[in-house]
Amino acid sequence: MPFFDILFNPERLVLDKPVFVASVEGLKSYLDYYISKIIVHYDNVEAGLIFIALLIIVSFLLKNAFRYAAQFFLANVRNGIVKDIRIRLNDKILSLPLSYFNKVKKGNLISTLTSDVTEVEHSILSILEVFVKEPIALITALVLLFSISTQLTLFVFLLLILIVLLIGTIGKSLKKSSFEGQEKVGFLTSLYDETISGMRVIKAFTAENYRRVQFNKESNIFFKIMNRVQRRRVLASPLTEFLSITIFSSIVWFGGKEVIEGDIQASTFIFYLLIFGSIIGPAKSFSSAYFNVQKGMGGLKRIDGVLKVESEIIEEKDAIAKESFDDKIAFKNVSFAYNNIDDKEVLKDVSFELKKGNVLAIVGPSGAGKTTIVDLIPRFYDVEKGEISIDGVNIKSLKKDSLRQKMGIVTQESILFNDSIANNIAFGIDASQEEIINAAKVANAHEFIAAMPNAYETQIGDRGQNLSGGQRQRLTIARAILKNPSILILDEATSALDSESEKLVQDALIKLMRNRTSIVIAHRLSTIQFADEIIVMEEGKIVENGNHISLMAKQGLYSKLVNLQAF
Repeated sequence: MPFFDILFNPERLVLDKPVFVASVEGLKSYLDYYISKIIVHYDNVEAGLIFIALLIIVSFLLKNAFRYAAQFFLANVRNGIVKDIRIRLNDKILSLPLSYFNKVKKGNLISTLTSDVTEVEHSILSILEVFVKEPIALITALVLLFSISTQLTLFVFLLLILIVLLIGTIGKSLKKSSFEGQEKVGFLTSLYDETISGMRVIKAFTAENYRRVQFNKESNIFFKIMNRVQRRRVLASPLTEFLSITIFSSIVWFGGKEVIEGDIQASTFIFYLLIFGSIIGPAKSFSSAYFNVQKGMGGLKRIDGVLKVESEIIEEKDAIAKESFDDKIAFKNVSFAYNNIDDKEVLKDVSFELKKGNVLAIVGPSGAGKTTIVDLIPRFYDVEKGEISIDGVNIKSLKKDSLRQKMGIVTQESILFNDSIANNIAFGIDASQEEIINAAKVANAHEFIAAMPNAYETQIGDRGQNLSGGQRQRLTIARAILKNPSILILDEATSALDSESEKLVQDALIKLMRNRTSIVIAHRLSTIQFADEIIVMEEGKIVENGNHISLMAKQGLYSKLVNLQAF
């Protein structure tokens, strides 16, 4: 406004210093005065022009310097939020019980941890600056516009409300489509995971084409969803610009009439148009940001779904940290059902006791409930009826860490991690190299480890795929030996091995079980004849119990199973 009023009309020079008033007119009067003063001092209108040019340069220098500073510090905020989300998700997953992982698809969970977090980062956190800066710019511009012409700005305001309602309607549909897209990403991730882990079966049954058709079908559905999402997302900027220009043209018509009628000065009206033009950029950024947020809300909803899962295994506030195992483990009228399988009871009124130092073997047909019993002792699941106690204390009254630290578990599936042999043996334990080697020797694993390229620092690959089945199992036994547990649980620890590997593993297990309280599940009944007590399970109930000799004498289910294996 001073540019038009003073530089192009020198006769309008303001020589008397005005009283400052906090308004557009007050600021304009001050600028008029200083530009007039410069022109008078240098007796040259060009000096005022140079002053205006320098003022613009300094203004934009400051603007971009502060913009850089904002981005500099926002990087820490944005990346910090993403880091916190990832840490919270990881902590939550580690705290959830095994029952949760039986209900959800692994691919969906992996998708939430990866693509959903990335979507939140790109769609929501990338526009943090917009939600701080642009509203301030819009509010400042609107205040200026109202101070210039209330009538004209009310006209603009009504048009802006219509734009907001239109964008909001489109944004809601975008949020829904985005959630569908993220769900489909999870399903595709599941298909990838199943294809990679089941490749041997796929090739053996020549099912490549079946899996290809299945994946292509789901990919096409995802393709259509994401096209819908992307098309609505990119609509934000052109739609906002078109509507803004429509309003701009309306202002030219409406405000032009006021200039013609003498209600507003031409220079003031041009200033008004420039201020309104400055709204278009923030409005486009704000509407694009709004659409991005709606797209990111799908991923955020899935992340929130994981974070809000309540653990079924709840530790009591006054839980006890038990230091030692002194007497016995007791099951008293225990019944249990996996809720996700028709609520059918897997265990029915099971009762038994295991004295310290004894070996208990659990046998029976598949699906009898053997593994369920050993999963209940460390509270991987909680009993619904009855009670499990250690030394007379209900395990629900013990701290979970205190309970599980007393147990070593060796399962049929050798669960190892993509790390060195040493780190797999010392998993979760602060152990010296000497202790690791001693544990490996007891587990009959030292010889094959020493023969490997980097000995104990050899990387074993994903799930230990660089090792044989017997080698993997001996590493899990070495891990249990190093933990030195009071209670040992062996769940089909040798059933997946060949005869030579079984002999080595069985010898390692005997060493491991020495002077320990042990629970052994076995299909190969020849391996548990030494047990102090054998309980025979059928359809979730204990149908027989005793030692090998007494059970053979009964000529019941145990005797039948032994004879079938012998045959």
